[in-house]
Amino acid sequence: MSVLVLVLAVSAACCLGFGFVLQQNAASHAPLSDFLSPRILLDLIRVPRWLGGIGLMVCGMVLGAVALGNGELSLVEPLLATNLLFALALSRHQTKQPLGRQGWAGLLLLAGGVTAFIVAGQPQGGEAVSDPLRHWLIIGIVLGLALLLTACAKRSRLSAGPVLLATAAGLLYGLQDALTRISGQRFSTGGMRELLTGWQPYAVLVLGVTGLVLVQSAFETAPLRMSLPALTAAQPLAGIACGVGFLGDQLRTDAGALAWQAAGLAGIVTGIVLLGMHPAMPSGTAEPEHSRDLQPH
Repeated sequence: MSVLVLVLAVSAACCLGFGFVLQQNAASHAPLSDFLSPRILLDLIRVPRWLGGIGLMVCGMVLGAVALGNGELSLVEPLLATNLLFALALSRHQTKQPLGRQGWAGLLLLAGGVTAFIVAGQPQGGEAVSDPLRHWLIIGIVLGLALLLTACAKRSRLSAGPVLLATAAGLLYGLQDALTRISGQRFSTGGMRELLTGWQPYAVLVLGVTGLVLVQSAFETAPLRMSLPALTAAQPLAGIACGVGFLGDQLRTDAGALAWQAAGLAGIVTGIVLLGMHPAMPSGTAEPEHSRDLQPH
């Protein structure tokens, strides 16, 4: 594994983790009438703390894009999942909560799961799949799942809604990472002209804005501990599926390696859930009234 990819991916995770906490701090005060509406972005743009969180998220996305340009998606995605460690660190600073058994168990499972998956899978680049049917099938499945989860979230609203929305956003962000890598490859091959003549960069923009609306709607209606674990778990799973599915990423496929990879992914997801539900995570201050006003932070 390239040291450059490791540094870039972990730095991206740091920016993303800090950014998510600041965004949720602000979004928890947004009017509930903005739920699943692009209007939520117009309301939140007046809040300095939210703008700071968005700035950090953009930095994280740029660093992640550079990491994707230098490494395989199946390698970078598990490293990006460590953003939850940085989110917990900032939340602990805000709440003064100790890690305790749950925190240490989650930390060890997440870090151990990432290590096990990378060491066992040994992700390597390969020839991208040229069959367009396979491309669109995987993209369609990811988009279809995200759409289904969003529709279910709109019905359940304040019960399971935040978890479903965060999962949908994570799927979109995983797909966005895959298309970001393709966009980077097009730019490296033919420069800006080659990049802008493809549909991928425009899809990256649409997925980014859509995912942002879903994430902020999840943040405004529930504590961070309900939404961030689902977001953080879904993104690497979708990204790895796209990487192996049509970007040509190769993982070891012998029985022992597959078993360790499965155990690693299970450890990542379990660690994410334990850390995301830690008492140190912001509980939010969402009020049930639909007339709630936006309060700057």
